[in-house]
Amino acid sequence: MKLGIVGLPNVGKSTLFNSLTKAGAESANYPFCTIDPNVGVVTVPDERLKLLGDMYHSKKVTPAVIEFVDIAGLVKGASKGEGLGNQFLSHIREVDAVVHVVRCFEDENVVHVDGNVNPMRDIETINLELIFSDLEILERRIAKTGKAAKMDKSLAKEAALLQGLKAHLEEGKNAASYETEDEDEQALLNSYNLLTGKPVIFAANVGEDDLADDGAENEGVKAVREFAAQNGSEVFVICAQIEQEISELDEDEKAMFLEDLGLKESGLEKLIKASYHLLGLQSFLTAGEDETRAWTIPIGTKAPQAAGKIHTDFERGFIKAEVVNYKDLLEQGSLAAAREKGLVGMEGKDYVVKDGDVILFRFNV
Repeated sequence: MKLGIVGLPNVGKSTLFNSLTKAGAESANYPFCTIDPNVGVVTVPDERLKLLGDMYHSKKVTPAVIEFVDIAGLVKGASKGEGLGNQFLSHIREVDAVVHVVRCFEDENVVHVDGNVNPMRDIETINLELIFSDLEILERRIAKTGKAAKMDKSLAKEAALLQGLKAHLEEGKNAASYETEDEDEQALLNSYNLLTGKPVIFAANVGEDDLADDGAENEGVKAVREFAAQNGSEVFVICAQIEQEISELDEDEKAMFLEDLGLKESGLEKLIKASYHLLGLQSFLTAGEDETRAWTIPIGTKAPQAAGKIHTDFERGFIKAEVVNYKDLLEQGSLAAAREKGLVGMEGKDYVVKDGDVILFRFNV
């Protein structure tokens, strides 16, 4: 999974990126201190892995990972080259979802590029820049397809889709809200890789005082939540500064620090939950003496395709999947004991993998 972190300058993007990845992107109180997109890989916290790894005495424990791309602060006119412009928008096209950091805190020591804090105005500024950038892509595609459609009537459907999509964006709407007529149209739309077609997670960046109640009394957070609900997006509340402090602590200190703040989980854990939920993802597990590992798959994936995530040979030569829930496996203490209790299923090609399944694949190639 690859997530792009976007937002206006000085909203806490790079601070959040630093805390998530400990990659040390420069974070300063002026726009465009992040000149190139910074990339960091983060392991997905999963207590199931440690427990299974201990049980099997695994030589290696491999968690799932998320790649974060920190993109320089966008400003009004970025799609036309303002600030550092379109070069950053191109980086967002490569991600699975966009994490849009929105400033919901007041701090006279941190300048706001537009003079004052207004989360909905900031969201609209970024959205419009993404729409303008998508319109440029569509206009180029329309010019190309329009000429070809005169010679090849089979392209008429795509030409009509492009015109409809262009009109939709010109009304200030995102590509994600465009209603396609059938699967073929949806496949075409997906192939354009439009910025406004990507799922969005809003990170409402608040001051420390608003963190304990999850921003419940913060008017900016309320507005962001309402907007996200209307647009099928996820929201999580963070204090990027606190996240930065948490990232410097070891696991025991982190737990105590979170408890002192009245928090159950860190911003990273909130973000990962929101990402998995928004993108419809889950993890299955493999466990053994050599390695215990988490594998990320879409919800609804069947056993052969899950096997293919490990190796294409596993999918091609799939015979059966030996499946046990991780809780049952841990309670019984071994796969053999779980088998004796009838807790291990031998599943075929139509088995739909569930979150937390521990699977041993049988295959022949």
